[in-house]
Amino acid sequence: MKQLIECVPNFSEGRDAAKVDALVAAMSAVDGVAVLDREMDADHNRCVITLAGEPEAVAEAAMRGVGRALELIDLTRHTGAHPRVGATDVVPFIPVDGITIDDCVALARRVGREIWERFRIPVYYYEAAALRPQCVNLENVRKGQFEGLREEAPRNPERAPDVGGPALHPTAGATVVGARKFLIAYNINLNTPDVEIAKKIAKAIRFSSGGLRYAKAMGVDLRARGLAQVSINMTDFEQTPLHRVFEMVEREAKRYGVLIVGSEIVGLVPQKALDMAADFYLQLENFSAAQVLENRLAAAREGRPLEPKGGLAAMARPLLDAVAAPTPAPGGGSVAALAGALAACLGQMVAQLSRQKKSQAQFAEQLSSALAELRHTGDALSCAIDEDAGAYEAVMRAFKLAKGTPEEQQKRAEAIQQATRGAAEVPLRVAEAAAGLLDRLGQLEPLISPSMLSDLRVGRLMAAAAVRGALENVAINLDSITDPAYVKAMRERMAGIEERLTAQVAAG
Repeated sequence: MKQLIECVPNFSEGRDAAKVDALVAAMSAVDGVAVLDREMDADHNRCVITLAGEPEAVAEAAMRGVGRALELIDLTRHTGAHPRVGATDVVPFIPVDGITIDDCVALARRVGREIWERFRIPVYYYEAAALRPQCVNLENVRKGQFEGLREEAPRNPERAPDVGGPALHPTAGATVVGARKFLIAYNINLNTPDVEIAKKIAKAIRFSSGGLRYAKAMGVDLRARGLAQVSINMTDFEQTPLHRVFEMVEREAKRYGVLIVGSEIVGLVPQKALDMAADFYLQLENFSAAQVLENRLAAAREGRPLEPKGGLAAMARPLLDAVAAPTPAPGGGSVAALAGALAACLGQMVAQLSRQKKSQAQFAEQLSSALAELRHTGDALSCAIDEDAGAYEAVMRAFKLAKGTPEEQQKRAEAIQQATRGAAEVPLRVAEAAAGLLDRLGQLEPLISPSMLSDLRVGRLMAAAAVRGALENVAINLDSITDPAYVKAMRERMAGIEERLTAQVAAG
């Protein structure tokens, strides 16, 4: 089977169409590479070009784009609303078909080395390809932008490139290369020129500030249009969908007396992301991808079934196989999160069916409110399945860091402690969410149709199992953390959850 990847290089040029044409021409000249899309933004002064093809061809095309950008773009003369550290700012590789994220990591690291060897442009690795925990998030690499990083990288080892340097290229800066899942670049425009409002909204919705998981956001000044923009990168649209981001931005904007005047998608978007938004806003019942005409036609042309064979068991099989595989992750923490997510799903089913019954009409408003809350909790617990596995993998990456010198040993020990905290905090959030879910399901009992009582009670049993399983995972990680104050605070939170669980189980 052929391997297919996507690459979405971002270049620091969004005003000169001739230069963007030259970048596209350099990359499209490689046999086997398709240029699927190009986007220019004058306010951001940035273009995004989407390539697809087999890995080797796409890698070569991306490197040719880097070389052409070196010739055309001088960062010392560049201005724009979007943060940047390089003429070719970021080069992510995304698995599409017949290839894994690990394969893309290996490709990204090879491309990074070759960019340095060919063009003497230093490289940072990010997302799944990151070599250092602080470089996983692109915003950390871009801190200070080209001008700040140019001064700091040569004298601060923490900010130095992963390949080449430590000085940045004098006009092309540095390039950030990585591997990641499909990302949706989604911008929401506000009817105000006050960029501070956009920045406050961005802070409220981004995950790093306590907002939505898989959402990164910043406020941008669209000076030419007299608008402020919330510019968002959505790194997993299935876990944090478009409609949830839109709704939260709209709600936050209203706090400042501001309205949304439009939104835009930069580059390409999967059909499923739009289907999910349509399903949410239209409140479609029992909606399936098989009802989309184009999906049915494509399946007929390709002679394949649209729905998976084998029913529910076949749908569950990949996750079951992943848990059963002889690998440490996904493990007990992910299973605990899954148990909680299933409990929330049972609550959603019961609430939706009950509010359709005439006998429960008097509770329709309460059931609708509960349904929205259960969806939110279920989504959070579903995200935690991957988060727990990712937290464990971060611990393993920390243990693999170099330890040849005392300085390396110190950095490794600090990285292990930081990653282990993350591995404890994810299941603690699961336990807290599942405990709240257990309580919420109990509150539903007098509101639902009596015929669904067994489903609700199964949901409560699953929620209780999620709490207990998650707390086991917190405890085992705390045993490896050396900060007594941190451990004490975490154990106090655990004790509060355990007391809450005991009271809820006793109450029935």
